[in-house]
Amino acid sequence: MTEPNNDGAWFAAKRFGYGAGLPITWQGWALTGGYIAVVFGLAMLAVLLAKTGPAIALVLFILGTSVFVAISRHFTRGGWKWRWGSTD
Repeated sequence: MTEPNNDGAWFAAKRFGYGAGLPITWQGWALTGGYIAVVFGLAMLAVLLAKTGPAIALVLFILGTSVFVAISRHFTRGGWKWRWGSTD
């Protein structure tokens, strides 16, 4: 794991491509772990409530993913932009 700077970033920028890389602080790991727990919980909801569960789980999945992406985008070092490797 990379030593975090005091710039407030929770996630490292990807070296190639667009988006966030791995979490670099405990806040980033907590956010990622919480998101994974929510996804598993929604999968259980979809299984337990056979008729309405999948539709409710889908809506909540889209909402949860939107929140996760918005927070990780805000707290990524250098922001989200396309990167070509060491030239950026």
